[in-house]
Amino acid sequence: MSATEPRERAARQCAALRVLSLPVVDDEDRLVGVLTVDDALNILEDAESEDQARLSGSEPLRRPYLSTPVFRLVRSRVVWLLVLAVSAVLTVRVLETFESTLEQLVVLSVFIPLLTGTGGNTGNQAATSLTRALALGDVHTRDVVKVMLREMRVGLCLGLLLGGLGFVIVGLIYGWDIGAVIGLTLLALCTLAATVGGCMPLIARAIGADPAVFSNPFITTFVDAAGLVVYFLIARAMLGLA
Repeated sequence: MSATEPRERAARQCAALRVLSLPVVDDEDRLVGVLTVDDALNILEDAESEDQARLSGSEPLRRPYLSTPVFRLVRSRVVWLLVLAVSAVLTVRVLETFESTLEQLVVLSVFIPLLTGTGGNTGNQAATSLTRALALGDVHTRDVVKVMLREMRVGLCLGLLLGGLGFVIVGLIYGWDIGAVIGLTLLALCTLAATVGGCMPLIARAIGADPAVFSNPFITTFVDAAGLVVYFLIARAMLGLA
């Protein structure tokens, strides 16, 4: 194994080969060290902790939770919360743009939490799966088109299931026209969210960023705004609203 190999990739290689140690050599194939299985497990544990923290929009603590000062906990979370709060202004702007649509049919506002929550969860599921697949070497940046098409199909299937259920339930309670709007929005939103959620970690890796950072927090914000635009456009088209 080359000394220039990324530490996480080297650790995964050691674990995959199920050996107690791997020799580390320089560019001239001279032995410069040994990577033991204990070192590999420590590296993988640190990498896993870092990914999990960043997937939730915080920085890794790198020390036991109960021995971490409260201020350190705050500092590990506040930066991402501020970034997400600023980016959420985009969602507010979308609501302001379609304010007249909401005024004409207030019942549309009832379903906003349902739609944004479903879209965010769908995108997060895809992003988490792809971030994990990247870490394990199951996919690479060159597979972005394959991943996009695959997640598009997954999102379409999820959208058909959730959209069909939403159409029936909402239609029985609020009328079939509203049910159709919700059903079509869920179909479009799940497809969009799964596609974006699957591609973002690969794009992050391609530009040299941490895929975990680009995943759940930012995807949730993007899908919220884009989902609301899709929702109101479908409502305008199907209900004849201005």
